[in-house]
Amino acid sequence: MLGGRGSGKTRTGAEWILEEVRSGRARSLALIGETLADARDVMVEGESGLIACATAGERPRYLPSKRRVEWPNGARALLFSATDPDSLRGPQFDAAWGDEFAKWNEPQAAFDMVQMGLRRGKNPRMVLTTTPRPITALKALMTDRMTAMSRSATSMNAANLAPAFIARMEDRYAGTRLGRQELMGELIADVKGALFTHSMLETCRTRSVPDLTRIVIGVDPPVTAGPNADACGIVVAGKDADGRAIVVADGSLENAAPHEWAARVAHLFAAHAADLVVAETNQGGDLVEANLRAAAPHLPVRKVRATRGKHVRAEPIAALYAQGRVRHLGVLAALEDEMCAFVPGERGKSPDRMDALVWALTELMLDGEAGSPRVRPL
Repeated sequence: MLGGRGSGKTRTGAEWILEEVRSGRARSLALIGETLADARDVMVEGESGLIACATAGERPRYLPSKRRVEWPNGARALLFSATDPDSLRGPQFDAAWGDEFAKWNEPQAAFDMVQMGLRRGKNPRMVLTTTPRPITALKALMTDRMTAMSRSATSMNAANLAPAFIARMEDRYAGTRLGRQELMGELIADVKGALFTHSMLETCRTRSVPDLTRIVIGVDPPVTAGPNADACGIVVAGKDADGRAIVVADGSLENAAPHEWAARVAHLFAAHAADLVVAETNQGGDLVEANLRAAAPHLPVRKVRATRGKHVRAEPIAALYAQGRVRHLGVLAALEDEMCAFVPGERGKSPDRMDALVWALTELMLDGEAGSPRVRPL
């Protein structure tokens, strides 16, 4: 089931599982979330999860210590994290539910392990509920003759969502590529002319971070604050002993006041034991550094100013990805979607996350110079 944000995907998955249990078709089930916390908080205990959707007489109980859900009729479900596909080896099931498949760290590996465990009962089946992203595993699944597909747009569930949310989403994202994907539930293919592609990024995943010799936080601050302001791009990246870059985290903030994004930068700097903050000052000038120092007085900050267009700065970074010299820790969905939507010369929503990434990787991998004098340190 491909659906937009808030379209009722989780409720659909929960109701499908409850019907399988109620009918007696399923007695041994698997619940797979992006992480164990997601499986518990969303699929089991969430507002649209299994416990909330069940009637009083069929309501299951959750046993945290065993990662297990038990129904009054004896049916049981085990919780799994898609970040650990090997944990699915061994158990066998007659039904399974996977949520937000397109965000899984290793979607194909986890999906394959579930399939090999679906070997009980007369007709073992699996439902996947996800907002689509053009990843290889999802595209392959959609063309499989054994797959049945349905779609739901955010607007179809408007009666259960805040009117202000619907109005804002329509006003800000209607007709955009991001809106078609995140609100309409459409699978949007790689953008023609984009510097980065999803297929490129799918090859650069890593599940662990080696010892890093240097860690940098790139910051692309917004000009203004408020509901219609650009996001503050904040990306953490490091360099390992082999000279490869690892993008560790995307800490970007939407609609954040200056003290809020500055506090986020300071928190990430301490949490990742970073060495330097690289902040663009084209729009904010000395106020950018002042905001950061108000949050952490001794924060080491390097101010940089862009003197060429975004595509000029991004092109050498795209070359690093093509050479296999950059890795992403897991799936950084919002950052990656922004990267893959950026086409040189086209106007659109400001790629703030991508800009922060470019500044961080330029500092780490290109000695702070994206084709001198294109990036000029102050």
